[in-house]
Amino acid sequence: MKNNVRRFGRKRKIIETIMGLGIAILLLFMAGCGNSTNQARKAPPPPTELNVFAALGLKDALLDIQKDYEATHPNVKIVYNLVATGVLQKQISQGAAADVFITAAAKNMDDMQAQKFISAKSRRDIVSNELVLIVPKESTLDMHSFTDLANGEVKRVGIGAPESVPAGQYAIDAMNYLGIWDQVKDKAVQAKDVVTIRSYVETGNVEAGIVFYTVAATSDKVKVVATAPKGSHEAIIFPGAMTANSKQPQAAEEFLNYLVGPEALKIFQKYGFSQVK
Repeated sequence: MKNNVRRFGRKRKIIETIMGLGIAILLLFMAGCGNSTNQARKAPPPPTELNVFAALGLKDALLDIQKDYEATHPNVKIVYNLVATGVLQKQISQGAAADVFITAAAKNMDDMQAQKFISAKSRRDIVSNELVLIVPKESTLDMHSFTDLANGEVKRVGIGAPESVPAGQYAIDAMNYLGIWDQVKDKAVQAKDVVTIRSYVETGNVEAGIVFYTVAATSDKVKVVATAPKGSHEAIIFPGAMTANSKQPQAAEEFLNYLVGPEALKIFQKYGFSQVK
């Protein structure tokens, strides 16, 4: 009888020990779940990705703006696609996932608006620019105006491909206005974008090039020798708008408003852009 009582007591202790361990493990598990839930609740949501398709001529200014904007809007991550305006226009019209479109010419935005690829009510004129004639920094050519491009000393002139690079169309318009395009067109070397034109001039592959002032201003290997006369081409305006299929319309609208505000204007002006008058 005593042996049975002792055996029963040992079994009871073992059972109590096992139950105690089970409860302890269960409590630890529940605490872990609670901590995981709390951590999940505390973790901030990932930032909204805003896809901005913008003309390449805006690159340096927009990269600076991105730093400032994301610092004050940590819930937004800007993803740029920076190439020639015509290329961007084609990509968006073919369904590319863009939230904001910024062009280097009003005409391109007009076309996209007419085809309902952008939200007309969101459209903003952001900044303006000038068209300039550049030569290599060490050039000894006697050039002081666009009309000098017709001189026999100039064998190659870099311009943007007019069908996709607004600066190229501005250049042709200016030369037509000055009556020299027929003399220059056979020596025109067309490039895919304004940065490539500047590169051609920097390396001496062309004697001169026609680009936006802001593109010239960011290089120490070229010099500006002339600015296109007023009235020789349409005003160079960089408009921006939200795309019609934007997945982030609120973020797109806020970014566009920022681009026409005082903080962004200071950065644009640092790179040579002007406020739209």
